[in-house]
Amino acid sequence: MLEVVFDEEKQKNIIDECRKIEQQPNYFSNIKLVRENGRKLKLAESNLELINNIKKQIDNCSIIIEILENEEDDALFSELQETLMSLKNLIQNIKINTLLSGKYDSYNAIITLHAGAGGTEAQDWTQMLYRMYSMYTEKMKFKTVVLDLLDGDEAGIKSITFKVEGLNAYGYLKAEKGVHRLVRISPFDSNARRHTSFASVEVMPELEDLPEIEIKPDDLRIDTYRSSGAGGQHVNKTDSAVRITHLPTGIVVACQNERSQIQNRETAMRMLYGKLAEKQEQEELERMAEIRGSIKKIEWGSQIRSYVFQPYTLVKDHRTGFEASDIQSVMNGDIQDFIISYLIAVNNNSLKS
Repeated sequence: MLEVVFDEEKQKNIIDECRKIEQQPNYFSNIKLVRENGRKLKLAESNLELINNIKKQIDNCSIIIEILENEEDDALFSELQETLMSLKNLIQNIKINTLLSGKYDSYNAIITLHAGAGGTEAQDWTQMLYRMYSMYTEKMKFKTVVLDLLDGDEAGIKSITFKVEGLNAYGYLKAEKGVHRLVRISPFDSNARRHTSFASVEVMPELEDLPEIEIKPDDLRIDTYRSSGAGGQHVNKTDSAVRITHLPTGIVVACQNERSQIQNRETAMRMLYGKLAEKQEQEELERMAEIRGSIKKIEWGSQIRSYVFQPYTLVKDHRTGFEASDIQSVMNGDIQDFIISYLIAVNNNSLKS
C-alpha cells in the first residue's frame, strides 16, 4: 500500500543519484546544480523518512496487538491507541505530500498582504492575518522574514511582504491566495457597530534561478525611498528601499529588508520574476480549464474565506465549503485543515478532468 503512494525504491534511487552528483568535480561551484540537487535530495529523504516511520509504527502495533491477544493490559492498550493515532497522522502526511506536486510547490513562498478599503479597521485586520500566518509558519517549523512593511495610519498594517522558508512552503500557502473577509464588532467604533473588512493575500514562489522571462528595462519603473520600521542604524538615513513597477502588467514589488539599495533591488527583481512566473503558470491553468471545460476557473482575486466574530463565530472557506467554529484557534494559526481541504479539492477537480 505504501508503495502505491510513494515508490520506496524510487526514493532510494533518487537519493543515491543525488549523492553521486554531489561527488562530481566542481559540484559546489555550480550554484544552480547545488540548489536543484539539494531540493531534490531533501524531498526524497523526507518521503523516505515518512515511509520508514509508518513501517515502524505498523510493526509496533503488531507487537502490541499480539501481546494484548494473550493478556489484558490497560497501559498497553492506551499505548496502542496512541500509536494508531500517530500512524494515522503519518499516513495523512503522505497523502498531503502527494498533493504537492506542482512546479513550484517545494519552493519557499513570498506573501504580500494588502489592507482593503476601510481605513484603520482593514489595517488592523491585515495585522491579524499576518499574526495568523506567523503562528502557522511557526507550527510548521518554517522561517519567516519580513521584506517590506508599511504601517497603518493609527493601528495595524497597510501592507506587508514576507518570505516563508521551508520545504513545500509555497505548495501549502498558495491555498491562501485571494481576498479574506472579516465580520466583527469594530473595537475602533465608539458605537460598537458591526463592520466588514477585507484584506488581500498574494502568494508567489521564491525563485532561486530566474526563469526564461524577458523583462525589458523600458518596462520597469524603479523608485527608491527611505526604509520604515525596525531595521537598525540604516533605517531612515538613506534611500535604500526599492520599489519596482512592471508597467505592462501593473505588478509592483518592494523590498526594504536588505542593508543596501543594490541588495534590495536584487531581491525585488527576484520577487518580480516570481510574480511573473506565477502569473504565467496561472494563465496556463486557466487556458487548460477553458479547454477542459469541467474545471472551474481559480479566480485569485475573489473572496475565498470569511471570518465571522459576531453575531456567531465561524470561519468558512467559500471554495471548498470547509468551516470551523473555533475562530480563535484559526487566528492562532490552526489553518492546516483549510489548506488541505483546498489542495484535495483542486486535486479532485484535476482527476475529474
